[in-house]
Amino acid sequence: MESSPSRYPVPDINDIPEDIRDRILAVQEKAGFVPNVFLALAHRPDEFRAFFAYHDALMEKEGGLTKAEREMIVVTTSGENNCQYCVVAHGAVLRIRAKHPLVADQVAVNYRKADITPRQRTMLDFAVKVCNESWAVSESDFQAMRDAGFSDEDIWDVAGITAFFGLSNRMANVLSMEPNFEFYAMAREVS
Repeated sequence: MESSPSRYPVPDINDIPEDIRDRILAVQEKAGFVPNVFLALAHRPDEFRAFFAYHDALMEKEGGLTKAEREMIVVTTSGENNCQYCVVAHGAVLRIRAKHPLVADQVAVNYRKADITPRQRTMLDFAVKVCNESWAVSESDFQAMRDAGFSDEDIWDVAGITAFFGLSNRMANVLSMEPNFEFYAMAREVS
C-alpha cells in the first residue's frame, strides 16, 4: 500500500519537462523504482532543477569525504530533524555505500554509539552542531575537524551537506513525503 509521494499534486510523467522526465527515467532504470522525492519535486520544475543541481554538486563531487561519509551526514542530521523520508531513503544508500547493514540505523538514532571511526564521529559532531546550533560554530570546532584530518574544503562540504539537507528535511516533512517501500529492505543482509 504505497501512499501519495506528496500532499501536492504530482504531475503525470508525460506532462513533465523533458529534462526532468529523462532524469526521473534514468533513476528508475538504475534503481528499479522512482524515489518519491523526484515525483514530489517535479510539481515545481525550476525548483526541481535547482535542488538536484545543488544536491549533485555536494554529493557527487570528489574530495576528502567518501560518498558513504556524505550519506552518513545526511542520515545523522535528518534524524536530528525528524525527517523520516531522508533517514529511510539515505539510510538505504548509506548501507550500500558503507557496505554495513547496521550503520544507518545506528547513526540515525545515536551516532555517538555507532560503529564508526573516531574521524567520522568528529565529522558528525560538527554536522550536528551545524544542524542544531550553527550560530555557535567557532574556531575550536574547525580545529577539532582539522585535527581529525579534514581540510577546510572538507569542512565546507560537511556544512553544505548539513545545510542543504536541512532544507530537504523541512520540505519532505511539509510535503508529507513517504519513503518508498523499496528503501526499507535495501542492503539489510547481516552476515
